[in-house]
Amino acid sequence: MSNEAKSTRTGLERGHGFSGPAVKPKNQKATLSRIWSYLRMQRTGIIFATLFVIVSSVLNLLGPLFIGVIIDEYIIPGDLSGTVRMLIILAAIYLGSSLFSWLQTFVMVRVSLKTIQRLRKELFEKIHMLPLFVFDKRQQGDLMSRMTNDVDNLHLALSQSVIQIVTSLFTIIGTAIAMFYLNWILAIVSLIIIPLVVYATKKIIKRSSVNYKARQRDLGELNGYIEETISNANIITLFGKEEETIAKFKETNERLRTSALKAEMVSGYLPPINNFMNNIGIGFIIGSGALLSVNGLVTVGVIASFVTYSRQFFRPINQLANLLNTFQSAIAGAERVFEILDEQEEVKDVPNAIVKDRYDGDVAFRSVGFYYNENKPVLKDISFHAKAGETVALVGPTGSGKTTIIQLLNRFYDAKQGEILIDGENITSYQLENLRNHIGVVLQETYLFSGTVRENIRYGKLSATDEQVEQAAKIAYAHNFIKYLPQGYDTMLVSGGMNLSQGQRQLIAIARAILEDPDILILDEATSSVDTMTEVHIQKGLNNLMKGRTSFVIAHRLKTIENADQILVIKDGEILEQGNHGSLMSKNGFYANLQNQLHVV
Repeated sequence: MSNEAKSTRTGLERGHGFSGPAVKPKNQKATLSRIWSYLRMQRTGIIFATLFVIVSSVLNLLGPLFIGVIIDEYIIPGDLSGTVRMLIILAAIYLGSSLFSWLQTFVMVRVSLKTIQRLRKELFEKIHMLPLFVFDKRQQGDLMSRMTNDVDNLHLALSQSVIQIVTSLFTIIGTAIAMFYLNWILAIVSLIIIPLVVYATKKIIKRSSVNYKARQRDLGELNGYIEETISNANIITLFGKEEETIAKFKETNERLRTSALKAEMVSGYLPPINNFMNNIGIGFIIGSGALLSVNGLVTVGVIASFVTYSRQFFRPINQLANLLNTFQSAIAGAERVFEILDEQEEVKDVPNAIVKDRYDGDVAFRSVGFYYNENKPVLKDISFHAKAGETVALVGPTGSGKTTIIQLLNRFYDAKQGEILIDGENITSYQLENLRNHIGVVLQETYLFSGTVRENIRYGKLSATDEQVEQAAKIAYAHNFIKYLPQGYDTMLVSGGMNLSQGQRQLIAIARAILEDPDILILDEATSSVDTMTEVHIQKGLNNLMKGRTSFVIAHRLKTIENADQILVIKDGEILEQGNHGSLMSKNGFYANLQNQLHVV
């Protein structure tokens, strides 16, 4: 269908809630569990990466052991040839370790990319399955930020942090075993510093998780503001609000800078604190080793191995602390992604949903009520019957509920009370896709996609031939301007069709609806953006299109709906008056008053 429904209220209209306290991650364990559920799908890659981690870690652990052996058994005794031979073996060990380290990184990057590809695909599909109220309550830029920044943060964490965390854990365990094997006294001395490292890491990570969450929130809000100001650049210029817009951007950007600075500052405490503790630990080892060596309990080679092992032991602890800290950013981003994935999808089809090739177009509203907020009803006890082929016009003040009636007919929302019938069946009985494919919509605010003029007209019916496209354009009186474009129907349009006038975009949207050949037609002030002469031509084309179809027309220009079979006068969510033009004028009520005001000079 030619569905161009855009029910998003921009932040320029409703303001920006950029302030507020930072929110802690809701449930890190649950988020990590869900991340793992995606990783688990790449079992083969993870198994190979783990094997490479084990081999690389084992080779790394052999290095310091060989260093001690070389010192004690070859260097001190003065065996030069043996020293050279052992150094070659040592070089081969470290070379092999580097090779397997590269392999594990390469494999994990592939695993991460496939995982993120799947997650991004699910997120994109989910966004297109969400009901309109989700877009009403979220900025478009914030949704884009979740699709890009938050997913990218998770990708970096999976491709780098996860494998490094596993490597660090293997190295810590293996190093501890090697140290106890060499000398249990020095091993205990080495481990004394661990509780301090763990305590400092835990405190810093707890604080940084809050700051990373705040940073991701502020980044999403900044992206949302940028998207809105760019999309509404003409309005900002028209009202001369450039300075205010820039000032608001600076304020929002400063908020992001502050939250990002807090996140980086707190996480930045870890490296110097841990390095300081590591140096203290090495000092304990050297001092204790010297005492033991004087008493003949350890050799110089063992002390050298322990110093190397201690570096190798504390380095992964430091890395683990930093990685866990950095991982908070990914968790914060993942939570934002999962928030969208957990949103309730659009209503599902009932079992054995009705699918029809053609709809007669008999539409009935029976005591329909609807509200976004229970305390503020939008529609109250709406009842009317549109027979097949009739034209029903909806008139009334802005905010009276006219558009909501149309949205309920499209099932963008479901009625809270009453029922809506099409061809005698409850609207919920039909397959949703089938229903919408038989309803054509032309909105007051149309949208064109990047692509050619021909592709945009064909959007609602991809199987249409070029001849059918041009015929639809002629009926909509769009052909007359299209043929003068640089490449005619093959002229490329930018996103939103901004290289066309508003009136030209409207004509293409009408051609799109005509080509779709819907059974039920909805026109939301479809001629509002064109000049009077063009409106006359379009009205003729629309009259041809509306023949034999049930049509709903939302009109502000009352002249355009005087020939409607029914006119529903909507006010405050209720049908105030109902009838054709003549009967409503004879009542001398609200509708007649509107008509009379048009003739007041």
